[in-house]
Amino acid sequence: MESWAGSRRAVGVALAAVVAVACSSSDNGSGGGTYTIWDPYPQFDNASDWVKLLSRCGTDAGVTVTRTGNDTTDLTKKALLAAQQGNSPDVLVVDNPVVSTLAEAGVLTTTEETKLDTSAMAPNLLAAGQSGGKAYGLPIGANTLALYYNKAVLDAAGVTPASIKDWTSLTAALAKVTTAGKKGITFSAIGTEEGSFQFLPWFWGSGAQLSTLDSPDGVAALSLWTEWLTKGYAPNSVINNTQTTSWQEFATGQYAFAENGTWQLANARKAGFEYGIIAIPGRTGGTAPAPTGGEFVTIPAQQRTDRYATAQKLVNCLASSDNLLATDTTLSYIAPTEAVQGKQVAQSPELKVWVDAVKAAKGRTGDDLGTRYPRISEQLWKAVQSALSGAQTPQAALGQAQSAAK
Repeated sequence: MESWAGSRRAVGVALAAVVAVACSSSDNGSGGGTYTIWDPYPQFDNASDWVKLLSRCGTDAGVTVTRTGNDTTDLTKKALLAAQQGNSPDVLVVDNPVVSTLAEAGVLTTTEETKLDTSAMAPNLLAAGQSGGKAYGLPIGANTLALYYNKAVLDAAGVTPASIKDWTSLTAALAKVTTAGKKGITFSAIGTEEGSFQFLPWFWGSGAQLSTLDSPDGVAALSLWTEWLTKGYAPNSVINNTQTTSWQEFATGQYAFAENGTWQLANARKAGFEYGIIAIPGRTGGTAPAPTGGEFVTIPAQQRTDRYATAQKLVNCLASSDNLLATDTTLSYIAPTEAVQGKQVAQSPELKVWVDAVKAAKGRTGDDLGTRYPRISEQLWKAVQSALSGAQTPQAALGQAQSAAK
């Protein structure tokens, strides 16, 4: 959820050049011809490292690759339509929550059908692309959420980042910061998927499950956020904040903390103040499970199954250890394999907290929620909005959400 994965890409990005789509390819099945790849990266043009990699993978497989980039929402719609018309691309790169939707619609092949090797992939990341016990692709990388902090603000309030181990110690830190005349924490609680994405670490970190929104644990998580607004530890603007606007608040230098993702690292380096990053704490300690963002490389179902062998070569090329390091650096992602994660940390030690966060993360459609997730998520963000605005108590808001989600 780069945040959330498609939203950042869709805003203000012009595609300088798009490779033409050629779904009706000419090939002999066993080699040669044209193979199509669709991805959710419209910000990358033909001169980008990403598109160069696609071309190189095609060359290695002995075929010509044609590629089209669309924003996430458009890509999902086009993939469903193409499947209905029998005109699917050979390789489809999609945001991980979309995989179960496409799988249940019969758009995608399983990794068993196309003999994709999933053994090197982190199980929790692979789970985001599973439905009904079957895997439908390989994760190309992942991002997730953590807490950025402003070192000067914490120092002035006498707070050490290492002291923050659970909700109690974090709330105590926010109290010290506001007493010292600065602002506490900013995040996104907007009434969209971004709001659910940012609330999930606290919801899951309480021990709650998405199948029961109004459990005592879930109520505790929403009560935490509500308390922060009531006491002035978080601004009322979080109700309308996207992850971009909440970052802009943090960038003013007035806030101690901001909940945000790996995609803000470049902005953090340009912020003009010393920053650090800590994992989002669970209610009673440890690292809270945050939701995974990022994409899967999948192989859509084709009438000509002899095309799968070449499509498999393309996917394996994109997900190979040799290519993942450069690709995930370009996308600001954490790699889906331990071997490449180690290389990332060796290159940039500051990524270790993100690697740890990704290891603790969960797929939003996990726990066999599949295509039920979007409906549950919508009720969750509505409950968050209702409680933070003061319209309902956390208990009442989540109770109503649970009834509607059923």
